[in-house]
Amino acid sequence: MATAGRISRIKPLENTPAVAAPQPIAGVPLIFELSSDGRRGADVSRPAKGARRGADILGAELCREQLEGFPELSEPQVLRHFLRLSQLNFAQALQFYPLGSCTMKYNPLLNDEMAALPGFAGLHPATPSHLAQGALELIVRMEAALAEITGMDAVSLHPAAGAQGELTGLLLIRAYHRNRGENRHKVIIPDTSHGTNPASCTLAGFEVIVAKSNARGYLEASEVRRLLSDDVAAMMITNPNTLGIFEPQIQEIAAALHERGAMLYLDGANMNALLGVAKPGHMGADIVQLNLHKTFSTPHGGGGPGAGPVAVKKHLEPFLPMPRLKQTPDGYRFDYDRPDSIGRLRSFHNNFGMIVRAYAFILALGGDGLAMASRLAILGANYVRKRLAEHFPSPTAEPSMHECVLSHNLEKRAGVSTLEIAKRLLDFGIHPPTIYFPLVVLGALMIEPTETESKEILDNFISVMERIYDEALADPERVKDAPNTTPVSRVDEVEASRRPILRWMPPPP
Repeated sequence: MATAGRISRIKPLENTPAVAAPQPIAGVPLIFELSSDGRRGADVSRPAKGARRGADILGAELCREQLEGFPELSEPQVLRHFLRLSQLNFAQALQFYPLGSCTMKYNPLLNDEMAALPGFAGLHPATPSHLAQGALELIVRMEAALAEITGMDAVSLHPAAGAQGELTGLLLIRAYHRNRGENRHKVIIPDTSHGTNPASCTLAGFEVIVAKSNARGYLEASEVRRLLSDDVAAMMITNPNTLGIFEPQIQEIAAALHERGAMLYLDGANMNALLGVAKPGHMGADIVQLNLHKTFSTPHGGGGPGAGPVAVKKHLEPFLPMPRLKQTPDGYRFDYDRPDSIGRLRSFHNNFGMIVRAYAFILALGGDGLAMASRLAILGANYVRKRLAEHFPSPTAEPSMHECVLSHNLEKRAGVSTLEIAKRLLDFGIHPPTIYFPLVVLGALMIEPTETESKEILDNFISVMERIYDEALADPERVKDAPNTTPVSRVDEVEASRRPILRWMPPPP
């Protein structure tokens, strides 16, 4: 996708950190503009003896001999073109990435090596069970590990992402109530919820009721009781919540829900604060969804390859997606005889490569290591919050968990917005944190350092934030004009959103 913007000229900044944004490459041509008829990057003219061509497999009617307008380049041209483009990225692998709410943590390369083992990477998803016993055992062990970590009774690894995990949990709730002859059609969510929560409720056919947090940023059991009725099926709540603080009345809230026959769904998007420290099952949760691509160090995938396992208490186990794995005298087998199941969520069983990576992470850290990871994440967030309190105060007095939400007065004092602060961070080689979320905090900056960032990295981030604050008061235009060291500076985001360029158009003659 192309966006409207300008190519910046490099102007060295004073005291710019050693890790800076990539140098821009002015006038990088489109790959179509590099094309020349007859160039080839691979020799496909002479297939190996006995090899079948595409038309032999798919049928001639489904294959084309030519693709009109398709670029023709040599292998070095292709390599150089995409390498140049990669150098234009503001990459997570090169910079501090304090993206709150989404836990963009470091993905250890060892995990990738484990997932690339031939016995895992080369395993076809349709392999018969008796030839895939090692992989099936890994799935069973991963389910047991997540059940222990969450304090729940059973786990399904089927959901392909956190949002699908949410939908799965809500479908389990609906199936449970319908099995009891009840038609509960409402779900309570707090005003600090993740945006996927109300969307998942609507997709599952529920009506959303919003519960208001108190002035201190957490939800009170009395507010939940006020909204409860016999039509309420469940409450969805994130703990720690989106303000980055622990919900102190979570057990009272669970008790209030259970008294009226409703369930507690705990969105595990913020589990990075709880590993080895607290268990959702001990808080009264009936369901918790986990994002392996957040808490357990597997890659985010832009819709895949994600993984959003769902852990449940015993009363919901019969409704889990099928098939389920069970141990038989002949080894592990898939069980399809589950009359109360909500059915199959997707083709095959899970994003297996993500399961391998997350299981390797759990084994490498162990129980003590997982607890230390959470404690370090909590320490880092509170350190940043305390150090920045003078210029970027927190809207709540409650201690932060793994992330902190900060605000500022620069909009009023200097006309400098949160977005402009975020853009200026790019000039210092720092990816902006989440901004304007949660919605209940004006001009919010949501910062999550994760457990892997050193004190030196956090100190550098703090000093840059303080410098930007001082700049905004002394020279606000310098902040408003940022970034100045990135290949593309201030893009027209509204224009790009309304009229994105999604296909190549030949340049005018």
